[in-house]
Amino acid sequence: MIIALIVIHVIACIGLIGIVLIQRGRGSGLVESFAGVESMFGTKTSVFLTRATTVLSIVFFVTCLSLAILSVRQSKSLLSNVKTANPETNQTQASPVNATANATATNSSL
Repeated sequence: MIIALIVIHVIACIGLIGIVLIQRGRGSGLVESFAGVESMFGTKTSVFLTRATTVLSIVFFVTCLSLAILSVRQSKSLLSNVKTANPETNQTQASPVNATANATATNSSL
């Protein structure tokens, strides 16, 4: 399910970027380079681009929120119910091994 949401999110992002770049801005922007792109939908081009921007922005925000909620739910630990061994018993068992290793290391360095 997360993979499907990520795919939809990426498609919405790319579409939103493309539609925003195609729209005629106050400074005429990128559209002046591609004069025929804005008129490909006829006389209703600005209405179509405005609606498409609105729909894609809604899809973008919904997928953002959905992915955030799903990631919080997934970040719970799978080992929260597992009992761990007492750390004090692990240290007492490990200390004779470490002492032997240290003694061997000092003898070999001489």
